[in-house]
Amino acid sequence: MPGGKATDKSSGRLVRQLRFSEVLQFKKPVSPAVAPHPPAQPPNMSDNEQSTTLDRIHQEITAVSCVIEGMDAAIASLTLETKSVQLDIAGFQTRVTGLEHRMVTLESHMTTAQDRDQDVLAVK
Repeated sequence: MPGGKATDKSSGRLVRQLRFSEVLQFKKPVSPAVAPHPPAQPPNMSDNEQSTTLDRIHQEITAVSCVIEGMDAAIASLTLETKSVQLDIAGFQTRVTGLEHRMVTLESHMTTAQDRDQDVLAVK
């Protein structure tokens, strides 16, 4: 198969990398109204030519399947990255909430300490 494989660093999964020339092979199909209509099978095609044509069609289908698999792997990798970022954000939010609670507690202790200091000064 053309192209190569690489390991996605974030997930450790094997990801297929496509060459730019491979991507260019899969162009948008021409609409049927514009496309010429060749005969379905020329009558003078030999068995060997038919076999070669079928082999080429099979290779094209295989190549398209590889592109789809590569896209699936890329989507899966992006999904994992997104989930990882969401977990990081949730963890950060939890830490911020914890810091807010600590600050409120600290303010309460400081207020209590100031009140005690004022009480002590008032007694003197």
